[in-house]
Amino acid sequence: MDFEDTKEESAFREQARTWLQANAPTEAEMSGMDTMARAKFWQKRKAEGGWACIRWPKAFGGRDASAIEQVILSQEEAKVAVPETGVFSIGQGMAAPTLMTWADAEAQANFIPRLASGEDIWCQLFSEPAGGSDLAALRTKAEKDGDDWIINGQKIWTSGAHYSDFGILVVRTDPTVPKHKGLSYFYLDMKSPGVEIKPIRQISGESNFNEVYFTDVRIPDSQRLGDVGQGWQVSLTTLMNERASIGAGGGGTKFSSVKALAKTVMIDGKPAIEDSHVRAKLASWYVQEAGLKYTSYRTLSALSRGAVPGPENSIGKLVGAVKSQDMASFAMDLLEQEGVVRDREKDAAFAALFQDTYMAIPGLRIAGGTDEIMANIIAERVLGLPQEPRMDKGIPFTEVPTGS
Repeated sequence: MDFEDTKEESAFREQARTWLQANAPTEAEMSGMDTMARAKFWQKRKAEGGWACIRWPKAFGGRDASAIEQVILSQEEAKVAVPETGVFSIGQGMAAPTLMTWADAEAQANFIPRLASGEDIWCQLFSEPAGGSDLAALRTKAEKDGDDWIINGQKIWTSGAHYSDFGILVVRTDPTVPKHKGLSYFYLDMKSPGVEIKPIRQISGESNFNEVYFTDVRIPDSQRLGDVGQGWQVSLTTLMNERASIGAGGGGTKFSSVKALAKTVMIDGKPAIEDSHVRAKLASWYVQEAGLKYTSYRTLSALSRGAVPGPENSIGKLVGAVKSQDMASFAMDLLEQEGVVRDREKDAAFAALFQDTYMAIPGLRIAGGTDEIMANIIAERVLGLPQEPRMDKGIPFTEVPTGS
C-alpha cells in the first residue's frame, strides 16, 4: 500500500487544483439560480473545460483519464466551494457505464455526451414493492407488440424520478423461466405517455424518492440493452457501479464533527469531551473511521496500479453508514433538547448536520443493497463462505411461492 502520489499523479493533482481554483463559479455568476440550475451550470463548465467525467473516452466527453486521476480530481474538487452535483450521480455513475457496455454506437453518441455535460438527468428504475433487495424478483412486465414493448407495473424508491429526463429499466419479459433468465433491460424517456410519478414523503420531510407507475407504456425495441432475457447480466453492470459509488460516498456525520461538538457542550459542568464515556465512544469511532480510510487507500493503490477493486468496496457502505448513524444519534443526545431542532438557517447547532444525518442514513442503509446484502457479499466473495440456501433456484418464476 502506497499513501503518496507518484510523480505523474502529483503533477495531475496540481493541474486539477489550478483549474478548479480558477474556474469555480462565483455567487455573482449564479445569482438567482436554484439548486438544480447551479448544478447544471457547474457541470457544463467542467465539461467545456475538459474536466467532466474524465475517465470516459474523449468521444463521450471525457479525457481517457485513469481511475486514480478521477479520484484525485474528486479529492481536489471537494476542497473548493462549488455547487453540489449529486443529481448527476445515477446517470454518470450507473447509466453511462451501462450504455457504454451494452448500447449501440448511435445511442452512445446521442446520450453519453449529454450525460457528461449535465444536459440530461437519469434515474434507475429497479426496485419494486414486493421484491425487497431481490432485484430478480421483480414483476413489472413487458410484452412484445410489433416493434414495441408494452410495459405495465410499478417501481419504488426511485431517486430523482420527478426531475429525470430518462431512466434505465429492468422488466420481466418471460415468466416461464427461472427468475434471473426472464428479465430484459431498457431505457426510456420519463415523459413517455403512461408513466406516472408519485413522490414519497420521507421521515426527513424531503421527497427524494418516488413511486413510478407504468400503464401501457410503449418502448421501442431499439431502446433495449442486451438481448431479450439478458437483463440480469446488463443489470450487474449497473449494480457494480452503483455499489462502488455509494460505498465511496463521504456524506453525513464525520468523527471531526462529533469531536468538535463534544468540546462545546457540557456534562456536569465540564466539556463533554472530558467525560470517560464520551471519550470511549469517540475512540471507537476514530478507530472505525481510520479503518475505513485505510481500506479506501487499498482501493486507491489498486487503481493507481491499474487493477480493478474487488467486492471489499462493500465494507465502506456497510460499516460507514452504521457508524455515521450511531454518531449522529449520540451527538443528538449530547445536544439534549436542542437535538430536536432542525432549522438550518437559524437555531440548529452545526446547521442541523446531526439531525439530517440521523433521518437520512436509514435510506442509505437500504439503497444499493441492504446491510444484510452487503454482509452476504463480503461473506461469500471476500471470506469465501458458502452461499445461503435459495429455494427458488432453477424453477420457473411462475412457480416461485409468493407468500400470499
